Amino acid sequence: MEAGGTDRPEDDRDGGGGIRTALTGLTTRGRSFLAAGIAAAVCAYVLGQSDLLRVGLLLGVLPLVCATVLYRTRYRVAGSRRLSPARVPAGSEARVHLRVDNVSRLPTGLLMLQDRVPYVLGPRPRFVLDRVEPGGRREVSYRVRSDLRGRYPLGPLQLRLTDPFGLCELTRSFSTYDTLTVTPRVEALPPVRLSGEAKGYGEGRQRSLALAGDDDVIPRGYRYGDDLRRVHWRSTARYGELMVRREEQPQRARCTVLLDTRGGAFEGAGPDSAFEWAVSGAASVLVHMLERGFSVRLLTDTGDSVPGEGADGFAGANQGTADAAGLMMDSLAVIDHSDGTGLSLAYDVLRGGNEGLLVAFFGDLDEEQATVVARMRQRSGGAVAFVLDPQSWAREPVGAPGPLDRSEERLRMLREAGWTAVHVPRGASLEDLWRLADRERTGLATASGGEGAAR
Repeated sequence: MEAGGTDRPEDDRDGGGGIRTALTGLTTRGRSFLAAGIAAAVCAYVLGQSDLLRVGLLLGVLPLVCATVLYRTRYRVAGSRRLSPARVPAGSEARVHLRVDNVSRLPTGLLMLQDRVPYVLGPRPRFVLDRVEPGGRREVSYRVRSDLRGRYPLGPLQLRLTDPFGLCELTRSFSTYDTLTVTPRVEALPPVRLSGEAKGYGEGRQRSLALAGDDDVIPRGYRYGDDLRRVHWRSTARYGELMVRREEQPQRARCTVLLDTRGGAFEGAGPDSAFEWAVSGAASVLVHMLERGFSVRLLTDTGDSVPGEGADGFAGANQGTADAAGLMMDSLAVIDHSDGTGLSLAYDVLRGGNEGLLVAFFGDLDEEQATVVARMRQRSGGAVAFVLDPQSWAREPVGAPGPLDRSEERLRMLREAGWTAVHVPRGASLEDLWRLADRERTGLATASGGEGAAR
C-alpha cells in the first residue's frame, strides 16, 4: 500500500520478522482454529485415528494459509485526508474527509479504515469499506470537536486487512498526518469609540511618508515617476537640480494587545479558568481591531511580539487581514503560562515607540508590577486594562464575598496613571466590559463603587 501515492506502510515482507508479524495478526477465531488443529493432531497420533488427523491438519493449516496469503497481498492503496476547516474556535466542530483510492489493477477485499485522533477530539473513528474495484475510490468523513485550544495531530491513517473467514487481521499504517488548530473562542465586540471615530484613524494615528524611507529629507531629489506638481521650485533653484516635496499621508491606526501569561498571575485551569478568559479576550480584541482596519500586534509579558516582521512588529497595511489574524490566532492557540514573574520585558518593548491604542489583559498585580504597568501608559495614545483578580475567580459560587481591597487599590493606581481600568469578575461577558470601558473612557458612567464600576 502507498499513502498519497508516495508513502509506504511500515511492514516487512521478508525474513523471519515477516512470519512473526503474520502470526501476530491471528484473531481469536484464528488462534482457536490453530489450537484445535494441534489438539486434534495430537489426539489422532495418540489414538491412531487418521481421519481425526486430517481434520486436525485442516483446522491448523487454514489460519496459517490465511495469514500468509493476507500478509503477502500487495494492495496498492492511496489515502488522503482533508480538514474542513483546518482552524476552528474552541467548542466548534470540524469535519475530516478521508479518501481511499485503489491504484492497482486488482480489486481489494474488505478494508477496515481507522484514523488516529487525540482523545480530547473524541473517539477514534473506524469505517468498514466494501470491495474497492481497480481504479475506484471510497470517501468517508467524521467530525471532531474540542473545548480546549491547541494544535492536535490527526493520523496516521490505518487500514486493517482481514481474510474472508475472519481468521487474521493485519494493520497497514500510512506515514502522513495533518494538524487541526483549535483557536480561542472569539466574542463579537460592539464598535465603540475606544479606538477613535473612524476606521483606521483615531487613537494611535501617526503620519507616515508616502514614498519611503526614514533617511529621506524634505525636500528630496526628483525620482522617475514623481508627479511634477510636487516639484519644489525654491529648492530646485537652490540646489541646481530638480527637487520635489515629500508628502505625508495618514497611516493606519495602531493597536497593541498585551496578554499577561505569568504563571503566578492566574489560578486554576480548564476552559472556564481566568487565564483562558484572558486568552479569549485578547483574541476577540485582535479580531475586532483588524476588522476595523487597524495595524495590530500581539505582545506578551515575555516581550515576544506577533507578527514579528517589520521594524516595529505591526501587521502593516500591506498584510492581509485574514493572514494577520490567522498568524496571531495560531500563536494564541498554543500559548501557555510563562516562567516570568514581572512585566518589565513587555515595558521595554512598549517604551520603544508610540504604540497607539494599548489593550491589556492582566492577572494578579502586586504593587511593583502595578507601577510598571502604570508607566506603560506614557507611550500609548490610549490604554485600556482588563484586570482579572485570581481570588474572585477561585471562589465558588459566583458572587461569594471576599476581600477586594487589594484589587481596588491596583485599579486606582492604574486609573491615576491614565489607564481605563476595568475589574473582570468571574463569568463576566467581554462585550459588557467592552461597553463599560467605553463609558468610562468617554466619561458617561457614574461612580458606583462596585466591582468594575466607572470612576
